[in-house]
Amino acid sequence: MPKKIFQLILTVSTLLLSSAFAAEVEGVKLEDKIRLPGGGPELVLNGAGVRHKFGFLKIYVGSLYLAQKKSEREAVLGDPGPKRVGMNILANEVTSSELISSMNNALAANLVPHELALIEKRIRDLNNMMSSIKTIGKGSVVYLDYIPGTGTRITVNGEEKIIIPGEDFFRAMLHIWIGKKPVDGRLRDAMLGGSSGFRLF
Repeated sequence: MPKKIFQLILTVSTLLLSSAFAAEVEGVKLEDKIRLPGGGPELVLNGAGVRHKFGFLKIYVGSLYLAQKKSEREAVLGDPGPKRVGMNILANEVTSSELISSMNNALAANLVPHELALIEKRIRDLNNMMSSIKTIGKGSVVYLDYIPGTGTRITVNGEEKIIIPGEDFFRAMLHIWIGKKPVDGRLRDAMLGGSSGFRLF
């Protein structure tokens, strides 16, 4: 193969890869643009970072996809459009009890009792689903997709686990990552477009 043709193929391949993947966090390649299963508008990667525990243990790469990039927490929470929160597991094993405890603590820290009461049953439904999984291993991928008119669809490694109705439920869940008291402040800043752990191609 002539050298110029080989270089052209290499350049095109690099461009195609760059267009498909916008960033890399802890070895996890994240797509620049996605569409939620079932169609809908294109979503763009708003930001991504690492969820740490005890300040040094790396639990998962968290990513946030929106229809349009936003850097302000209130703007994201007030956006009624489709969204995705992704979790690419980095730890060797994460138990459902750990995820449930972390989630419930973050919700309690960010929502007032009245807000929690409105979604209490739906939180129980989510807890029950998570309990049935037991553990999630390294390399697993969890998506929380908000689809207007449908609700929050949660998939684990491509398998749909539950759909929970209500835009208010997904908005409440967002507080776990980007609320005033998130599970990880560095991750919140990264998901809102900061550069923590975020390497562009």
